[in-house]
Amino acid sequence: MDTTDPAHSASRSTAGHPVDTLADFSTNRRVLLLCALAVPIGASGAVMAKALLWLIAVITNAAFFLRWSSAPVGPETNHLGWWVVVVPVLGSLLIGLMARYGSEKIRGHGIPEALEAILLGRSLINPKVAILKPISSAVSIGTGGPFGAEGPIIMTGGALGSIFAQLFHLSAAERKTLLVAGAAAGMSAVFATPIAAILLAVELLLFEWKPRSMIPVTVAAVVASILRVPLLGAGPVFPVITHALLSPQLLGFALLVGIIVGLASGVLTTLVYACEDLFGKLPVHWMWWPALGGLVVGIGGVIDPRVLGVGYDTIHSLMQGNLLGASLVSLLVAKALVWAVALGSGTSGGVLAPLLMIGGAIGVLCGTGAGVGDPSLWAMVGMAGMMGGTMRSPLTGMIFVLELTHDLNALPALLIGSVTALCVTVLLLRRSILTEKLARRGQHIAREYSVDIFEQARVADVMDRNPPVIPGTMTVGDLADRIAKNDPLLSRRQGTIVLDETQRLAGVITRGDILRKLQDGTADTTTAEDAMSSNPAVTYPDETLQEAIATMLKRNIGRLPVVERMGTGKVIGYLGRADILAARTRMHDEEERRERGPLLTTAR
Repeated sequence: MDTTDPAHSASRSTAGHPVDTLADFSTNRRVLLLCALAVPIGASGAVMAKALLWLIAVITNAAFFLRWSSAPVGPETNHLGWWVVVVPVLGSLLIGLMARYGSEKIRGHGIPEALEAILLGRSLINPKVAILKPISSAVSIGTGGPFGAEGPIIMTGGALGSIFAQLFHLSAAERKTLLVAGAAAGMSAVFATPIAAILLAVELLLFEWKPRSMIPVTVAAVVASILRVPLLGAGPVFPVITHALLSPQLLGFALLVGIIVGLASGVLTTLVYACEDLFGKLPVHWMWWPALGGLVVGIGGVIDPRVLGVGYDTIHSLMQGNLLGASLVSLLVAKALVWAVALGSGTSGGVLAPLLMIGGAIGVLCGTGAGVGDPSLWAMVGMAGMMGGTMRSPLTGMIFVLELTHDLNALPALLIGSVTALCVTVLLLRRSILTEKLARRGQHIAREYSVDIFEQARVADVMDRNPPVIPGTMTVGDLADRIAKNDPLLSRRQGTIVLDETQRLAGVITRGDILRKLQDGTADTTTAEDAMSSNPAVTYPDETLQEAIATMLKRNIGRLPVVERMGTGKVIGYLGRADILAARTRMHDEEERRERGPLLTTAR
């Protein structure tokens, strides 16, 4: 029977010359469609960011100042006294009810839920989440929850991107791109940080670095940043006085700050999940946990009102070096404890703003304690380090702080601080604060990106150059006898290549073909050429293993003859599953086998 794969045959030689189908990237023209779809997603993300910040302001004014207003205001300036304890409890109780009777997906800070949708949910998000997540987050932050707006807007923007993508005939990978485009658009609009939003998408959400996804995500982030200006104003969000060029001594101290912030990041992550474990042991339904967490938030607000709400003014003060001494220590301890308890209770809110505040406070303490440099610089380094270490996204942390401040001279210190903190947390903790939640649900995520070995290796690198071949005139019975006698060439392969009278490829006969002829009693009278599968799928020595594997999967077969690409039909090798695994073995050896030099004499 004819089993030729037309798609595979298209890559064969033309007029006796090889057809080069290999390229640096697999991106095709569908990226233009995704870019077109990313434009309305980016616009929607900006509008949603405006709506979320407006709703947070309205709820904050109503809850803490008993007035109807959308003017931005922080809850720390309230005059409620001890009544401030009640506000977060009521808000958290409402969130618990929304989570139980609406959607449990609104619990938490949003990014793990976005990851779960991408990795396990085929990038499909329920429209209910797109509505309830921003509302619950606005209620949480507006009633004093010590969170940021970025996690909710990432989840909400992602939900909008996913829902919009479902209106079109797209693959799961393309839906993922538009989901992440919506998330990046939301973050870009809230903070005026389009580059950091793109990097966050690459480092945390896309699980790939491909033009097919990065280009549409960039389109959405840029569109959102453009629309942010008329909707929310131009950046930077936290302008500072630009620092002078940094000396080697200051860069060396940035390394120390990165180490300290990395250690603190590990403690903070452990604290959050210790609180979550404590809530899990309570003899009450999880619906009531946010209210209990809200009680701690309220008490913390009485002790230090600066722990309430997003705290953008406090973050800006840290970046300007205006918070020092005992006031800074009080803020650091209270914010860390209140945030860990509130997040562990399962309420709704983001992690970025709290991480900025905590990291900035640690950075200032390091700088003032050592009497080195400008405290505002160490606040920025601490913020970048806390993001890089806690979220395991150092490029995002570095560029995020840079875009928030526009202080380009601080970039080397931000780089050192964020990467150093990453090094510390990677060595200390197996997972980040984001992926630990998924791991507790039995879902492990690998965050290391590299080029697939199957994309790098060629068929010629691993194929068997002594293929199992027989003439087409051999009977099936004779072939079965040779296999039964452990013929060194034929017995180790599931398929045998059949050659015609000109010694060119005629087909492939498998163990299954042989067994059928043995069972019907015609093995001794049937030739291999009559029992084989004619016109089989083939591969070429210069093809990537990825292409060969794709051919196997399409045809549901486990082996391929390797033939010359020039169209001669000459068999030069055999590719089976074991040969493909050899490529993985080689990569493992390169990772694990250690050798002592010099090795130049062995290099070709």
